[in-house]
Amino acid sequence: MENDKMIKCKKGFKLRQLGDEWILIGEGIEQINFNKMITMNETAAFLWKKAAEFKEEVSAEKMQQWLLDEYEVSPEQALEDANLTIANWLEIGIAE
Repeated sequence: MENDKMIKCKKGFKLRQLGDEWILIGEGIEQINFNKMITMNETAAFLWKKAAEFKEEVSAEKMQQWLLDEYEVSPEQALEDANLTIANWLEIGIAE
């Protein structure tokens, strides 16, 4: 799966840990109309934290590298996971 999209996390979201789960909640004026609570697994939460800290737009290849640095996963699986994450975030409206 190829994905040349560059994304940036939308402002106004806070990632919080509740037990073993990670919850992304829209807070602040930027997300006044966002009435969802997004549950993320540990890997998605890891990528969100890294992408939110990153000052530039993020590519699938950058996410792939973060996954390879953090987890024991093949380059192909890391890229597939990065592409799926980007597509999911765009679809639910937490990245642009």
